[in-house]
Amino acid sequence: MGKLSFYLLFTLMTIFPYWVTAKEALTSPDGHLRLTTGLKGGVPYYEVKRDGKVIVCPSSLGFVLDKGSLADKFKIVSRKFSQKDETWTQPWGEERVVRNNYHELILGLAHKSGIRINIVFRLFNDGIGFRYIFPKQVGLNRFRIMDELTEVAFPKDYEAWTEPTDGTNYYEALWTKGPLSKKGTVSTPVTIEAEDSLYMVLHDAALVDYASLNYAATQKKGAAVVMKAALTPWSNGVKVYAEAPFATPWRTIVITRTPGELITSRLMLNLNEPCKIKDTSWITPGKYVGIWWGMHMKDYTWSQGPQHGATTANTKRYIDFAARHNMKGVLVEGWNWGWDVDWTKDGDKFSFTKPYPDYDLEGLQKYALSKGVSLIAHNETGGAAKNYENQLDSAFALYHRLGIRAIKTGYVNRLMDGKEDQHSQYGIRHYMKVIETAAKYQIMVVNHEPAMPSGLCRTWPNLISGEGMRGQEWNAWSTDGGNLPYHVCVLPFTRGLAGPMDFTPGIFNFSNKAIPTTHPQTTLCKQLAEYILLYAPWQMAADEIENYAGQPAFSWIETVPTDWEKTVVLNAKIGNFLTIARKDRNSDNWYLGSATDENAREFNVKLDFLDDNALYMAESYEDGPGADYRTNPYPLTYTRQSVKRGDTLTLHLAPSGGAAIRFIKQ
Repeated sequence: MGKLSFYLLFTLMTIFPYWVTAKEALTSPDGHLRLTTGLKGGVPYYEVKRDGKVIVCPSSLGFVLDKGSLADKFKIVSRKFSQKDETWTQPWGEERVVRNNYHELILGLAHKSGIRINIVFRLFNDGIGFRYIFPKQVGLNRFRIMDELTEVAFPKDYEAWTEPTDGTNYYEALWTKGPLSKKGTVSTPVTIEAEDSLYMVLHDAALVDYASLNYAATQKKGAAVVMKAALTPWSNGVKVYAEAPFATPWRTIVITRTPGELITSRLMLNLNEPCKIKDTSWITPGKYVGIWWGMHMKDYTWSQGPQHGATTANTKRYIDFAARHNMKGVLVEGWNWGWDVDWTKDGDKFSFTKPYPDYDLEGLQKYALSKGVSLIAHNETGGAAKNYENQLDSAFALYHRLGIRAIKTGYVNRLMDGKEDQHSQYGIRHYMKVIETAAKYQIMVVNHEPAMPSGLCRTWPNLISGEGMRGQEWNAWSTDGGNLPYHVCVLPFTRGLAGPMDFTPGIFNFSNKAIPTTHPQTTLCKQLAEYILLYAPWQMAADEIENYAGQPAFSWIETVPTDWEKTVVLNAKIGNFLTIARKDRNSDNWYLGSATDENAREFNVKLDFLDDNALYMAESYEDGPGADYRTNPYPLTYTRQSVKRGDTLTLHLAPSGGAAIRFIKQ
C-alpha cells in the first residue's frame, strides 16, 4: 500500500469511525461457547458459536428513543473483561446450592448523537445473558424507549414450543410446537428444539422496571429466521419510560445438549441480584388446601348468599383438615367485601381488610394458629391496581399483626385500571410494588395473573410462586374439555423455566357436574406426579377436602416435600414424557415423579441418584390395571420394595398416566 493510500485510509477511519468493523470475543468457562460482539458498519451485534459451529447468527442490537434512532452510527469507546465463580444458597428452591460461573465483557459504545450505552455480556457454560445500561450522562436524563431492536438470528428455521401473545390473556394458552417462522408474535420463554443435541430457550431475567418481552419472527439476510424483541407497550405506544442511569432486564439464551439440562439451568437466577431480605426465616415452603375448587364445581359462590363458601364454619372444617394432614395453610377465596358486584369491571369496590359478616377473619386465624396452620389471604383486584396499592399498607399491616404470612393475589382483567396492559411497564411497576411492600410486612406472595417470572425470587424470595399458565382450573371450567394430555409434559420446559408454578395439582374426583365434558385429562397417578414435575415451594391439594376421604393415594400428598436439596432429570422428551427425581432438603429421602402424554409408556429408571452404600424403601404409586385417562383414570397400584443405588425400576405409565415414588432411606 502506498503512503498516499495509507494516509487516505487512516483519515477515513478517523473522520468516519462508524464505518469501521470492530469486534471482541468472549468464551464460556468450559470453552465450548464463544460469543463475538462489536460493530458492523456502526451497528452493534453479537454472534454465538458452540464448538466452532454458529448457533446464533450475527444479531443486531439497539433502540429507538424519543430522541432518535440508536440503531447504528456507534463506535466502541471502552471494553472491560472480568469473570466470576461463586456459589450461593437459596432459602428455597429446586436445589439448595447454586453455582454462578461466568465470563463477562462490558462493551462501551458512543453514538454519533453523543449518547453512551454500555452492553454487558455474561457467558455461562449453559448460555448467555446480556443487558443494556444507559449510564448517567450529560444530555440524557429522562427519555422514552419507543422500540428495542434486540435480535436473535438463527441459521435454520428451528422448531419451537411457544404460546401466542395476541389473543392470549394472563399467559394462559396451550404451548404448541412449530417452525419459528410460522409463529408470529410469541411470549417468552421460547423453547427451541434445534437439533438432537441442541436446545435453546429465549427469555429474560430481572424484569423490574421495564416492559414484558415478546419476540416476533422476521427475515434478515444471512439468517433463516430472526426473532426480534416486541415489547408490551403502554396505551400511548411508548414501550418504556426511563431515567439515566438505567439498566434493562437481561436478555437470555439458555443453550444445552439435552432437554433435561434446560430444567436444571440456573442462568436466569444467577442474573438476578442477590437476596435483599436480610432475615428470610419467615419464608417457609409448604402445602395448603383451600375453599376454591368448590366454586368452580358450583358447590360454593364467591359472593354472599346461601352457597357462600367463605364462611366461618366451612373454613374451620378446612383448618381442621389441614392440621390433620400436614398442611400449613388454608386459602379462602371470597372472604372480603367486593364480590357481590361485577368485580372484573368494578374491582375498585374490593376491600382487603373488611371481611363479610359470616367470616370471622381474626377468630379464624387465631383458631388456625392454635392448630399449627395459617390462613392464606386471597387478594383479588379485578385489575384495579390503584385501589389495591392504596390499601397495601393497611391490609399487609393487618395480616402481619394476625400472623398471616402468605397471600394469593389476582388480576382477572387484562387491563390494569381499565387502561394499561398487565404486562406493560405500568403492570410491572405495580407487581414490584406489591412484592416489595409484602416483604416489608414479612408476607409471601403467590401471584396469579402475573408478569411472566424472570428470576426475581432470588432477590425477593417472598415471591414464592405464581400462575401465568393454563393451570388446573382449566380442567374445571374450560369448554374445550380441559388441558390436553401433553400439557404437563410441556410446562416444565416452557413456563416452568421462568419460575415456580402454582398449577394447583391434586384433583382426585374427576366428575364435573358444572361442565360434565371437562375434567383433568390425566390419571389419578399423574396428579400425584405433578407435585414433583411442576415445581413450586407452596403446593396446593386443590380438590374439595371431601374428595380425599378414604383415598390411600392422599398419603403421597401428605408426605411429599416442596423444598429440595437437589434435582435430577432422569429422562425427557418435550411434550411426550418426563421423569424427575428430587432430594428432600430436610431429610435423606428422594422423591420421583414421572408422566407421559396420551401414549402409554414403559420406562426403565436406573437409581443412580441414590446415595452410595445405603438401602431405601421405595414406596411406589403407579397406574393400576385398566387405567386410562379417557375411560377410567382412577386405578392405582401401591407397592413397597427395598432398593439401592444402581438398581433399576420399571415404570408402567397408562395413557396420560404417571408414577410417584418416595425413597425412604433406611
